[in-house]
Amino acid sequence: MMESPNSIDVSDVQSQLTSAFILPTLRDAESYHVFLSYSSADCRFTHSLVDRLESTGLKVCYHERDFIPGRTILENMSECIQQSQKVLLVLSAEFVRSRWCLLEANMSLFRDCLEQKPIVPVLLESDICVPLHLCHLTYIEADHPDFINKLLHVLCTPNRDLRGSSVVPYQPPSVYNGKALLPLTAANEETLYSWDCGVFSDMDIPDQLRLIIHDQDTYRQAIGFINNVSRTQVWLRPLWTRVLVYIAGVIFLLSCISLVTYSTVMIFTEPYHDSPHIPKAFAIVSAVLICAVPLGFFSLLCLWKWEDDRRIMSELQKAVGQANVLLSKDKVLMGCRSNSKIFLVYVSLDGCRQEFEETFSTLACSEDMFNRALLFFSSGYTCCLAKKHFPHTTSPSAGHLPGLVCFCQYVGQQLDKDQWLPL
Repeated sequence: MMESPNSIDVSDVQSQLTSAFILPTLRDAESYHVFLSYSSADCRFTHSLVDRLESTGLKVCYHERDFIPGRTILENMSECIQQSQKVLLVLSAEFVRSRWCLLEANMSLFRDCLEQKPIVPVLLESDICVPLHLCHLTYIEADHPDFINKLLHVLCTPNRDLRGSSVVPYQPPSVYNGKALLPLTAANEETLYSWDCGVFSDMDIPDQLRLIIHDQDTYRQAIGFINNVSRTQVWLRPLWTRVLVYIAGVIFLLSCISLVTYSTVMIFTEPYHDSPHIPKAFAIVSAVLICAVPLGFFSLLCLWKWEDDRRIMSELQKAVGQANVLLSKDKVLMGCRSNSKIFLVYVSLDGCRQEFEETFSTLACSEDMFNRALLFFSSGYTCCLAKKHFPHTTSPSAGHLPGLVCFCQYVGQQLDKDQWLPL
């Protein structure tokens, strides 16, 4: 194993090569064997890798050295990809957030050349969310003991022998089914309190969803359901307002207790004790009521604070369910476990929808029942699918999602836990 994913020990590279590794011949339009795309945060690993590859005679192109000054990044990327035989991607969390998003956002510009170029993904971190259009490719793990030999074998293999290794604009659901996408983060994440709700941008479809969701209005409507929680379900949002409310409640409570104490003392002292004008029983009842009202008010304040976080999450999950009724047609589901992050998965529910149709065919309400299931269970299902963890399942039986729990199985498990599907 390598000591660190950010370094490669420089050794006798020629000893790593065997007779099977023959450098591929560059054609007329090709200037490089491989175009290397990576995040600047991973430059230590990447520069070491470049040195090692170039020691074997491979011609490597990368942006820090080979991009032409004065041209846009997109123009440089496009030309370098066209002049290279293969594309090597160093996948890390920072790469997925930055450079791949740039590449995917402009897929129309790169699509022609990427469909013809083999893509070689090097997985620098094992826990990253791999972009949707790369998940059908076989990765090379950077910490594998035989990493350099595996990489050289692929880079020295002719392109014609690397079938199915290019990025394509669309694949059947079986290729990407159950794939977690990059989550959405609230635009106001840095200023959120626990009782508040995140607001998510609906200005444009995120880069990772542009090739999946084709209707901009559908996405905006789905995000609108979620943002409506912030507009209608969150009260007294500023912190200073809530502090003033609690201070006023405490002052009101202390004032009422003082009044009750004073009244009680006066009632049971002479000469007020024997006064015929105000019966003692009436005074006692009044004192109890005066005391109960502020106590009840203060209790409600405490319960309000305790329940506020749970209420916001409950409302947010309902809104996500409404969004999923729309997005499920594009094979996208949302889920939330916090007020600032929305999980996304790419999953086909066609088989589960068919199961609902067969189950409720005699009731003529299969579509309605399926939408209700989406409304109340899809958020939790998405979170489990994104994390690849279903806590109430030991070994999932064969369903509509090979190796994982499909949606109709998940709904059945929730109903088995004495939950019910509202009518």
